[in-house]
Amino acid sequence: MAISKKALFLSVFLVVVALAFSAAPSSHLYPEVKVQGQEEPYVGVNIGTDVSNFLSPADLVSFLQLQKITHIRLYDADPEMLKALAKTKIRVIVSVPNNQLLAIGSSNTTAAAWIGRNVAAFYPQTLITAIAVGDEVLTTVPSSAPLLMPAIESLYSALVAANLHTLIKISTPNAASIVLDPFPPSQAFFNQSFSSVVSQLLQFLSRTQSPLMMNLYPYYVFMQNKGVVPLENSLFKPLTPSKEMVDPNTLLHYTNVFDAMIDSVYYSMKNLNVTDVVVLVTETGWPSKGDSKEPYATIDNADTFNSNLIKHIFDHAGTPLHPEITSNVYIYELFNEDLRSPPISEANWGLFYGNSTPVYLLHVSGSGTFLANDTTNQTYCIAMDGIDKKTLQAALDWACGPGMANCSEIQPGESCYQPNDVKNHASYAFNSYYQKEGKSIGSCDFKGAATITTTDPSHGSCVFPGSKTTSNNRTSQTGNSTVASSACTIRLTQISAFSKVVRIFWGVVFCLICYSFHS
Repeated sequence: MAISKKALFLSVFLVVVALAFSAAPSSHLYPEVKVQGQEEPYVGVNIGTDVSNFLSPADLVSFLQLQKITHIRLYDADPEMLKALAKTKIRVIVSVPNNQLLAIGSSNTTAAAWIGRNVAAFYPQTLITAIAVGDEVLTTVPSSAPLLMPAIESLYSALVAANLHTLIKISTPNAASIVLDPFPPSQAFFNQSFSSVVSQLLQFLSRTQSPLMMNLYPYYVFMQNKGVVPLENSLFKPLTPSKEMVDPNTLLHYTNVFDAMIDSVYYSMKNLNVTDVVVLVTETGWPSKGDSKEPYATIDNADTFNSNLIKHIFDHAGTPLHPEITSNVYIYELFNEDLRSPPISEANWGLFYGNSTPVYLLHVSGSGTFLANDTTNQTYCIAMDGIDKKTLQAALDWACGPGMANCSEIQPGESCYQPNDVKNHASYAFNSYYQKEGKSIGSCDFKGAATITTTDPSHGSCVFPGSKTTSNNRTSQTGNSTVASSACTIRLTQISAFSKVVRIFWGVVFCLICYSFHS
């Protein structure tokens, strides 16, 4: 069939228009849709109260908000604390103490009263997300094991009656020791002594879509298996392939003890034909101080473990068995509980002292907003008070010499020369070295002569390396450059697309001219 020139021209014109739309940026026509997957994993903290001069509920909540802590676990259901948490968006797990299991497990009325008094009275103003029924009941008070499931079922019935059962989960925290033969993980299984209760518990958790709460401590695995489990595996440190743990049955490689512990729980559940319950780690951590029998309970190890743990969770790392599932974690614990009984380590699991000062500064920069005491971008190293001048001078000489710190600003006539004393000069040199070393663990020590501070030591015209003032200026300039760069990118993209259309258009016009000329 013959085609008229007009028809051909119209067809080509429509093609050009279509190409123009397809070549041009389309984001304004079709908004980007974010694919929803697993909820963002989180890191919370446990709050024990065996602390001298413990903060008031109001002050504690203010502290949590300052530290950007969004998930906490309480070992009770303190009404004043729950009241203080109202309208804060901080999510909380409340707990039924072990000594209340008998009353709750024996009476639906008592369970209903507990829910009414400790949950319904505060929800939804206070975001209660779960109820932890007891704590390590099976292993610490096995005589109460028969009471556990009746208590859980009674509390759940009370939640149903209050129409809260889809909003608030119920589970019970378990010790890692309920799992036997945890490595290799594929051979793990639950202790047969608890099989009846564990089986009922897992059926309940599956039915209510609730997590299995586990207290998992790589520290204890390491201490009980020294010489077998390397310290690096316990602290999430990078490993050479030869040091990775390999499950001989699955050939899965484990680079850290924590993941192996989680997978041992999953395999144990699989042995009971339960595959739809996730693991929630209600406790994990590392002590920062111990007696002579616990030489690995140090500040450096505690800092390394918790910093790497937080990164591991926020990186959505999952586990070798379940890379698609990242367990949420509660660090044990927020404060050192100085009133705890020996050993010494029992009082030294906290991220903070009871007076709210950090035991150590976590190195989790870039891993979400958790914990404002991650001040790795706003920390400084200065000379410690009370150090004699001879020691400071020796440390200063090392920093400016072998340490290769930049000490030019403390030379006569320079901006940080005054005040002209060894402590001031040492502080500048220590901080210069600390910043140069990337604020790495151990870079602010100088044989005990230095300490880390979050207070900017800059003064007058003397600006210390890493100062917030200079950082802000750089950030502002960088931010403006980024915006300008983005705008330029958008313009260039649009110009590029437009140029493509123009080239297509003139190509078609040329073809039409040729067609007309030859027809």
